[in-house]
Amino acid sequence: MRRVLSDVNEGALEGLAADLGSEGAEIFCKVVDVSEYQQVEALAEYAYAQFGQVDLLFNNAGVLISGFSWQRSLEDWQWIMGVNFWGVLHGIKAFVPRMLAQQSEGHIVNTASIAGLLASPLMGPYTVGKQAVVALAETLHYELASIDSKLSTSVLCPG
Repeated sequence: MRRVLSDVNEGALEGLAADLGSEGAEIFCKVVDVSEYQQVEALAEYAYAQFGQVDLLFNNAGVLISGFSWQRSLEDWQWIMGVNFWGVLHGIKAFVPRMLAQQSEGHIVNTASIAGLLASPLMGPYTVGKQAVVALAETLHYELASIDSKLSTSVLCPG
């Protein structure tokens, strides 16, 4: 399997690429901040330039700052929602139209969290973002089904 990996942390990305590369996988890496749509769009352009198509898309990013919801700054809320929710939406927006145009089978995995299903104290921004991911993934499922798409989707809720 050929893979395009992205992360905002270049060191972590290089470590993962080295681990996976030792298994003989063909890997391309890009440093990307998923909270910035233009960077995710550039990642999609890069993936399609390298391989011509994408069959599997994994939207998997998350950040957490704990504390009382009313004590989290607006900047904290914006950062957490930017990564946890907008990152997934950016992935869908940048990749799904291209994947649909392929007219081939494919699958999209959107990672939420157990927090996408259950609320807990001291995790307001995280929980709100991850519950939004669950709702978006379910909506995407029904939208793809409504057009008889060859794409499918799921939401992963670890925890």
